[in-house]
Amino acid sequence: MISILLILFVSLFFTGVIIRTKSIASGRKGPGIMQPVKDVIRLFRKGSVYSETTSVIFKIAPVIYFSSVLMACLVIPFGPYKGIVSFDGDFIFFAYILALGKFFSIISAMDTGSSFEGMGASREALYSMFAEPAFFILIGSFALLTGNTSFYEIFSTLHLGTSITYMLGAMAAFVLLMIAMIENSRMPVDDPRTHLELTMVHEVMILDNSGFDLGLILTAGYLKFAMYGAIIAGFFIGGLSLIWAVPVFLLIQLLFAVMVGLIESFMARFRMSHNAQFILALSSVSFLIFLGVLLVLEKFV
Repeated sequence: MISILLILFVSLFFTGVIIRTKSIASGRKGPGIMQPVKDVIRLFRKGSVYSETTSVIFKIAPVIYFSSVLMACLVIPFGPYKGIVSFDGDFIFFAYILALGKFFSIISAMDTGSSFEGMGASREALYSMFAEPAFFILIGSFALLTGNTSFYEIFSTLHLGTSITYMLGAMAAFVLLMIAMIENSRMPVDDPRTHLELTMVHEVMILDNSGFDLGLILTAGYLKFAMYGAIIAGFFIGGLSLIWAVPVFLLIQLLFAVMVGLIESFMARFRMSHNAQFILALSSVSFLIFLGVLLVLEKFV
């Protein structure tokens, strides 16, 4: 229970910290940290408008997308406490419940009949497909290292006591940071500020969503960032008591948000043709982590 409460709490501020960091980096005052939450509350008060060309898929997709992210958050443990849902192989459930929400998001964009949104949907599907091996190799490597297959058992038995394991933890944090950026369609893969037809990915998929539905989609994005931040924190707070784990968790989430803001401030987006290469390169980093785990376990022949 404590993990979902902390994720919900952090999600209120996460996007605001990103925007604030980008404002400071560009020498602007910028909006307040709570502005994204105020925008979502404003959207929740409005009704949704549906095109006559859309079907029931378009109407239910935002709810399924939001529910899938919320379900994925229930799997995340916090230090010595299990997530609300915890079982062997729950990281597979985590990946595919998110994939279910992404699937409905994609077919919702295609349901509009717009070739513009169909273009964004095809890019979103391609990037998600390329990011999946990196996640499974990464978590699978730590499952091999600890001999467990659930998030809670992996994090609670993972001990970063040597220089090699600390390096593995840092590399895992980098891979998860980049996966979070890809899953949320942020830099360097996509630019949420762009409105150019040839470069949009996620933004173009939700152009026809409005009011309450758009509020659900934006809230799911905020939760996704906090959720991946919680997984990163899980690598480092497994052995800490609650009184230390909470401040370290919040500090890691703050550093995560600031890092995202700095990346978006100082890094240009890639050419569209290079995005697939970049995402596949993350699988290579995950494979290095796998080799590092074999080294720690002394399983090299």
